[in-house]
Amino acid sequence: MTRLSVVLLLAVMASALYLVHTQYESRRLYTELHRALAESRQLATEQQRLQVEKRAQATPLRVERLARDRLNMRMATPAITQYVTDDGRAGAPAASAAVAAGPGKAPS
Repeated sequence: MTRLSVVLLLAVMASALYLVHTQYESRRLYTELHRALAESRQLATEQQRLQVEKRAQATPLRVERLARDRLNMRMATPAITQYVTDDGRAGAPAASAAVAAGPGKAPS
C-alpha cells in the first residue's frame, strides 16, 4: 500500500508541475499575441500615414514645381518645340519588309 501511495503521490506531483508549466506557457503566448496585435495595429497606422504622404508627394503640381525649380525644366511650347522630319532613308527598310511580307501581313 505504501508503494502505491508513493507512486500516486509522484503522479499527482508530476501532474501539478505539468499544469503549472502549461499555465505559464499559456500566459506567455497570450502576452506575445497581444504584443503582436499591437505591433500589427501600429504598422497598419504607419502604412496608412505613408500612403497619405506618398499621395501628397506625387501631386502633379508638386512634381511640376520640382521639375521647374530643381531640374530647371520648362513646359514645352510650340516656340521651343523642334520637329524632326523623315527624309525617307529611315523608313525604307521597314517599307521594303512590309512589301516582301505581302498585303495584310506584318513584317517580323
